[in-house]
Amino acid sequence: MSTQPTLTRSSKTVPAEWTGDVRYIARQPILDLNGRLHGYELLFRNGPESVLRSDGDMAARTVLDDAVLFGLEQYTNGSPAFVNCTAEALSERFVQVLPPSMTILVLPANVEPTPKVVDACRELKASGFRLALDNFAGDPKLQPLVELADYICADFTLLDDEGRKNFRQKLKRKSVATVAKKVETHDDYRQACAAGFTLFHGDYICHPVLLKNRKVPANRLFHFEILRQLYRDPVDLMKVSELVMRDASLTYRLLRLVNSPFCAIYQEVRSIESAILFVGEETFRRVATVGILSEVNTDRPPEILRMALMRARFCGLAAALCALDADEQYLLGILSLLPAMLGLPMDALTPSLPLRYQLREALEGTANSERSLLTWIEFHERGDWGSCDAIAQASGVHSEQLVRYYANAVAWAEATLHAAI
Repeated sequence: MSTQPTLTRSSKTVPAEWTGDVRYIARQPILDLNGRLHGYELLFRNGPESVLRSDGDMAARTVLDDAVLFGLEQYTNGSPAFVNCTAEALSERFVQVLPPSMTILVLPANVEPTPKVVDACRELKASGFRLALDNFAGDPKLQPLVELADYICADFTLLDDEGRKNFRQKLKRKSVATVAKKVETHDDYRQACAAGFTLFHGDYICHPVLLKNRKVPANRLFHFEILRQLYRDPVDLMKVSELVMRDASLTYRLLRLVNSPFCAIYQEVRSIESAILFVGEETFRRVATVGILSEVNTDRPPEILRMALMRARFCGLAAALCALDADEQYLLGILSLLPAMLGLPMDALTPSLPLRYQLREALEGTANSERSLLTWIEFHERGDWGSCDAIAQASGVHSEQLVRYYANAVAWAEATLHAAI
């Protein structure tokens, strides 16, 4: 991407100045060997100037405060939360405000294993917390903490070939779970598996091996044809209904979605046509898109669809801030992970998608105005706060509203995925 995309400001919807009470919160999935979600690492930041990766005390205070106010479950939907801690937060037992059953306390690699810290870790484990040692590189002085840890994490980018192969041997423990962090490519993932890592963290699920010479499968083209019909104006309801009903699995998914709290319909729905009449065209477009992508993503980790839904909701909500079309932005977000779902490069997929030329370019990575919100949330997913600020501030769109929309999108995606699968 040659230039940094900017947001196009809508003068009627720019939020007020930063008030200091909104926090950036990003979550990064940790998956197991079968691609199932094991938990989330939570990344926190208090405001536009503080980068909490370099301020451990502030990060710890932020997560503890938020856990008391809102509960960790709003960020993880009940999955385990990997929470970065400091020696002070451990030794002074500040972390005891967190729910032990769903919290993994992550100790930094530079923690000093003093008797006070080690005793605190033993006590916290006895009360139900699990412990993780972050970015472990084999330092022998950390052995007392290695013995207590339930998880040992390694920064995969900092290990050479020999270090990757021998990582588990250095631990001298077979029962501990090992987490390979910053696994960015599918080749990294294969190497991590071969080295005996059992959990994985990074962008590799969004960037699988792409089969460049493979064609789009016929059944996927059929799904894309449904999408094409859905986004025509006006929608030919009879034709859309006939197309959807030709796919039994898709029909079931759509009717289940329409009858779920996602749509909040309190009348019995027995056909695609009645579903469209009950919910209206705009809602049905979105419900159908979720159903189609649930079907497309059947053989892939559910986390991919969860991320696509979150992106879609965020882009649709924030579109008004940027004078963009909400429906187009929703579709852009939800289609952004099609390569991960299908194992095909985006440029092989876009000709079949029912989008304007500018949106197809945005999906392929062109830095145009249509891609601004998608780029912002991609950076946010990685905890790259500086790049998020650069996109927002370049055109005067305030970060506060974007952060609120992200929080809304996380909760909405969880509820929608639960209804879809």
